[in-house]
Amino acid sequence: MKKTLTVEGMSCQHCVKAVKSALSQLEGVRSVEVDLAAKKVDVEGDNLQDEVLKAAIEDAGYEVL
Repeated sequence: MKKTLTVEGMSCQHCVKAVKSALSQLEGVRSVEVDLAAKKVDVEGDNLQDEVLKAAIEDAGYEVL
């Protein structure tokens, strides 16, 4: 399963690392790819729940649109 989220507030590689780290710790997540320019985050894994992904990103300090 693959989900694409639009994330506002990322502006540098530190932001990319923070979002990747937050999502990678979630159960079922296999890979996380961040496109800083497009403000897109692709998450691949099993049983991915939008609410859980959104909460992890928001806890890291970013906004999911």
